[in-house]
Amino acid sequence: MMDTAARLAALRAHLASLGLDGFIVPLTDEHMSEYVGDYARRLEWLTGFTGSAGSAVVLADRAAIFVDGRYTVQVRAEVDPGQFEICGVPATSPAQWLAAHARAGARIGHDPFLTSRPFLAGLARGAPAIVPVPVAANPVDACWSDRPAPSMAPAILLEDSFAGESAASKRRRLGEAIRAAGAELAVIAALDSVAWLFNIRGSDVPRTPVVRAFALAGGDGRATLFTAPEKLSDELRAHLGPDVALAPYEGLLPALGGLGGRRVLVDPGTSVVAILDALEAAGARLIEARDPVILMKACKNEAERAGARAAHVRDGAAVARFLALVDREAPAGTLDELSAQARLEDFRRESNLLRDLSFDSISAFGPNAALPHYRSAPASNRRLAGDGLYLIDSGGQYPDGTTDITRTVAIGTPSPEMRDRFTRVLKGHIALATARFPKGTRGGQLDILARQYLWAAGLDYAHGTGHGVGSYLSVHEGPQRIAAAAGAPGIDEPLLPGMILSNEPGFYREGAYGIRVENLVLVVEDPREGDSEPMLAFETLTLAPIDTRLVEPSLLTAAEIDWLNAYHARVREALAPQLSGADLAWLEAATAPLPRPLAAAA
Repeated sequence: MMDTAARLAALRAHLASLGLDGFIVPLTDEHMSEYVGDYARRLEWLTGFTGSAGSAVVLADRAAIFVDGRYTVQVRAEVDPGQFEICGVPATSPAQWLAAHARAGARIGHDPFLTSRPFLAGLARGAPAIVPVPVAANPVDACWSDRPAPSMAPAILLEDSFAGESAASKRRRLGEAIRAAGAELAVIAALDSVAWLFNIRGSDVPRTPVVRAFALAGGDGRATLFTAPEKLSDELRAHLGPDVALAPYEGLLPALGGLGGRRVLVDPGTSVVAILDALEAAGARLIEARDPVILMKACKNEAERAGARAAHVRDGAAVARFLALVDREAPAGTLDELSAQARLEDFRRESNLLRDLSFDSISAFGPNAALPHYRSAPASNRRLAGDGLYLIDSGGQYPDGTTDITRTVAIGTPSPEMRDRFTRVLKGHIALATARFPKGTRGGQLDILARQYLWAAGLDYAHGTGHGVGSYLSVHEGPQRIAAAAGAPGIDEPLLPGMILSNEPGFYREGAYGIRVENLVLVVEDPREGDSEPMLAFETLTLAPIDTRLVEPSLLTAAEIDWLNAYHARVREALAPQLSGADLAWLEAATAPLPRPLAAAA
């Protein structure tokens, strides 16, 4: 836990010099990203919090940090409660906290390059007595003396064989959507939308292969790409072609200033306040709507679906080799969380196709696994020894797909309670994996399938059941989501063929253990004789053994045992050709059919 007192004092002094009574510090960047480059990690610099979602508010005499249920334990381990009041959302929002603690008329600064219109609207409703003040320069940056510069890593070309569609075709489709919305142009601000639209990738954000860039797309299929010129090789410039103009990253706002009278589609959820303000100041006619690229990107084409399947077979072999290694070496006490996750990354890299991990691995043993978004560090690193559960949540970025898998495995002898909880989680996982649902079904309607067996025992988990996943892009991709929270983004989004989501119910007993079973699934059409309406289902993409030592067979129905055995048969068939020796022998044992107990229900 860092000493934040000096940093808070410096920030407060700077705020006072600006005539501000407080300042809002979100965890995002100029593109409203969830995962950000090191230069934008202002919340971490100020508070020590390393999670991927949160915000802080600093007043002259107090400060608070706001996180959701995924980070309840982590935030208390990383943030000094003597400096920051720790608040859980949605129970306490920044607006509610400001209404309670800021004086009437208090001038509260915000960075218009990091703030959205919906956030400001919520602030106006929840704390109407304060005065939000946009700042010309972020006050945190003035205090952060060793702040990294934005990445200047080169952009790279994603070949059409992986993308499944040329960038020119994508721009034409986007142009049709722009015209259909009654606009002439569209601002594309989300980094993954820009990467998808131009078939480019990069390394400007750790674990997410995007390029720091904006785009201004026209209804005629032409576009301007705003990024650092140094990022673009001659090959990439040729790939972009004559219909894509190039401009510096900082050139976006001046370009928007020349759009007076033009009809411009802009997404208030992905475009910061500075963009909307620039358009309004220029006299542009704003058409506020969701970025059309988001849904196009979410529905994978045939090449992307094939790539995802291939990536998961490759990734599954690496995971199987890793799980075999854990079984061999954990009893000798030679593995700990950090060395284990490093070995898994080594196995993935042996394919020579891994471009990066898709997120920082969660390698957690015993009580550390009770933190859903735990990140192992030397101070918290645990040896995989004794009796307990080891949870490994990890993924890879390959040019043909993005993977994300969680396996929970027994180290030593699991307790009856662990087996009960694991089996309830697995039952929920199977219920979601085997769901069949009509077109138009929303993710929020399916969430209960994964929770029902935990709920029956008075148990639950404080995170969503499924998030969207990109194609060699962000491991967290919208708009689709499977979650229970009312009003959670994405839960009202109809699931469509081609969408990839995670299926990851879990259970966490604080201070003791954590359980999660996660596979990625692809939404597919599922027509059957007798259907009265179009139906959809999930195709499971992830291929790796599930630890049957943690299964209590008497809690499973015959149909659930059949699903598990059929899944393991698929895993064995796909992975066996890539394994040999002890690893192959382990795979065969780990995927052996589970017998039906006599008590299993039909």
